[in-house]
Amino acid sequence: MCAGTGAHLHLAGPLGFNLEEKNLRRAGLDYHDLAEVSVHENLEACFEALPGARVYAFSAHGDVSYTDIEYRMGDALLFGTEPTGLEDAVLSHPRVTAVVRIPMLEGRRSMNLSNAAAVATYEAWRQLGFPGV
Repeated sequence: MCAGTGAHLHLAGPLGFNLEEKNLRRAGLDYHDLAEVSVHENLEACFEALPGARVYAFSAHGDVSYTDIEYRMGDALLFGTEPTGLEDAVLSHPRVTAVVRIPMLEGRRSMNLSNAAAVATYEAWRQLGFPGV
């Protein structure tokens, strides 16, 4: 998932889920009609759709805390799949500005994908002054 801070969700395939309306409602996204979503064939196509964007790749192995970044409108937050995260090739991709982590207590596993995306996105939104509110 490659999410831009401009309130647009970019999904890079192949997707592990179905975007049919009934499936989204079942998942609790009853406001899906308000979301701006673009689906891209792969990560390279997603990057092409975000020219000039700073890309922050989230990983349990990141060396920068998500709160240490000064987010700007147009930044992209990149998350991998829940079971495996982002591959090393993605973490070292030239479009990746930094590999970012959300601190966890020692000995704890990382957050699940939806919680990590929510925490990071909310921090970026907060720093930007909650645009749209």
